[in-house]
Amino acid sequence: MATMRLKAYALAAGLAAGLTAYAVWNSALLQEAQPAIAQVAQETRPELAKVAQEAKPEVAQEAKPEVAQEAKPQVTQVAQQEAKPAVAQVAQQEAKPAVAQEPKPAQIDRNGVIILIRSSLIALDQANKTGNYTVLRDLGAPNFQATNTAARLGDIFAGLRRDKVDLSGVAALDPQLTLLPQIEPNGLMHMIGFFPSVPAQVKFELAYAPVDGQWKLFGISVALGQSGPAAPPAPQAAAPQAAAPAAAPAAAAAAKKPKLKDKEQQ
Repeated sequence: MATMRLKAYALAAGLAAGLTAYAVWNSALLQEAQPAIAQVAQETRPELAKVAQEAKPEVAQEAKPEVAQEAKPQVTQVAQQEAKPAVAQVAQQEAKPAVAQEPKPAQIDRNGVIILIRSSLIALDQANKTGNYTVLRDLGAPNFQATNTAARLGDIFAGLRRDKVDLSGVAALDPQLTLLPQIEPNGLMHMIGFFPSVPAQVKFELAYAPVDGQWKLFGISVALGQSGPAAPPAPQAAAPQAAAPAAAPAAAAAAKKPKLKDKEQQ
């Protein structure tokens, strides 16, 4: 037993000595290798820096176009989508005022048109004959009443009253329309025509505004015109100028005759 213990101690002491010697050898190798490692690191650092510098532009050049190419279509698409509605809206706003509304034919029968024309002109004829334009004003639309007083209507139609124009014939004659009733863009019904009376025509232009489901007088204009086509004035006759020289020889012959008689008497 004692011998085996001695052998075990001897083996342990040998292993310990071996480990110590390996550690000393390994430490010596590390000390010798450190300058070489440091020299390699110093030599490789510039190469690594050079490689990094050369790699940066390539990475930047390769990455920037891709990013730009990917970003530009999206930005362009977004800009177009945002700009198109705004441009279309501005175009519509600018185009709307430029488009003028055209008049439309009025939905009214001939009898209704004749009643409106005759009632308006007869009211004007009675106002001209009486000098009282209150009834004519009261038959108009609110805007017609607000714009025209009875006195102002009297001043407007003073010429018809002064010339004693008689409009009572419109009650028996049928009007001839040169502009059929049409609805203007402002909502007024407009018409133009005349009464073919003799010796003068009664020309009229009327406008009506819708008030509570009825057409009320909004504007009236009356004038007289010729019933037939007017002929041009006859040309004036020119004074004869060739007859004067012809009379001169006759006067000279009459003056010579007495002298011949005197010679015969002698």
